[in-house]
Amino acid sequence: MNNLVLVFLMACGGLAVAIQPSINARLAQKVGSYESSLISFAVGTLSMLFMVVIAGRGNLRNVVDASWWELTGGLLGAYFVTMTIIAVPRLGTLAVMSIILAGQLTTAALLDQYGMFSLRQIPLTPVRGFGILLLCIGAGLVARK
Repeated sequence: MNNLVLVFLMACGGLAVAIQPSINARLAQKVGSYESSLISFAVGTLSMLFMVVIAGRGNLRNVVDASWWELTGGLLGAYFVTMTIIAVPRLGTLAVMSIILAGQLTTAALLDQYGMFSLRQIPLTPVRGFGILLLCIGAGLVARK
């Protein structure tokens, strides 16, 4: 897959991340917040099961070789989805997305700076830090009512 296709697919992922909380919050009005999160993950799990059966190339049996912390992604995902379900009706989709983006960028900068999780180390330069600061200020302005 070339980088242009990957950029396009990630932009579509951004679209999905922006829409998902509002859809889940709407479902929560009918079934409840935690229940909406459960349904979201159940549908996602079934979708991924289908993808693994159709296109999977890995080996699920190797999960026994994973460290405990490598299995926390689902827990973090459940926290994220549930918190967006609770926050979107109260703060609005734009405010929630801007706060999430500020948190993601700040965390990503630290992950890159220290090369955490055995990934490539990318220094946090003053220019990058200033860009993150501006994005956080922007998120604060967007989140204000």
